[in-house]
Amino acid sequence: MSETSSSSTPAQRPASAFEWIGGEARVRELVDRFYDLMDLEPAYRELRALHPTHLDGSRDKLFWFLCGWLGGPQYFVERFGHPRLRARHLPFPIGIRERDQWLACMDQAMQEIGLPPELVERLRESFFGTADWMRNKGA
Repeated sequence: MSETSSSSTPAQRPASAFEWIGGEARVRELVDRFYDLMDLEPAYRELRALHPTHLDGSRDKLFWFLCGWLGGPQYFVERFGHPRLRARHLPFPIGIRERDQWLACMDQAMQEIGLPPELVERLRESFFGTADWMRNKGA
């Protein structure tokens, strides 16, 4: 994304995406909205099926992970060590459909909690790279 496409300059941006998003409270809001949508929306059915019946543990793990991934506190690493995302997700069949549902659900959550458009675009790109790398089945 071009720096000229926004009225803000790099010097005006927070030092990390964690700060830009608004810290822990906003990361928790994003994670909670993501899992609420996954639980409620039929469009995310296959994604929801990969998760346990109760989502409390999943919510906490994504919150802890995202805090660190966005440049904030390393809660996930403190609890579990290196994320090893691909290895941790290998037991779950993740294909293009699941990747796309995860991305769509996260995009909807980001939009619904009102993250700044430039931040949404940057996170979208990063989320795509990570989600695509997680695929372990063809379709």
